[in-house]
Amino acid sequence: MPIEIKWDDTDPVTGERRYLRAEKFARTWQFSVRVRRRSEWVRGLAPTRAMWEHVLDALERRYRRREGVTDADLTQVRNILAVLPPENDEEE
Repeated sequence: MPIEIKWDDTDPVTGERRYLRAEKFARTWQFSVRVRRRSEWVRGLAPTRAMWEHVLDALERRYRRREGVTDADLTQVRNILAVLPPENDEEE
């Protein structure tokens, strides 16, 4: 069953609002971005730790409401987060 999570945040480079999407299909996660609400999604975005944390939070909320999220989905994202290095708040 495909899973889609959409949200918006601030682009760290330009400081402008951007729209993000995480899709899980066939056990593979893909992240997409677009700069305007009605523009085309651009695939191939490299997800950051913050993006994965947002996905995990959304999955946990959906899991509690029984919206098609399985234990395997939660475990997969938790395992990805476990191997990612922590993000630095300050850039050097």
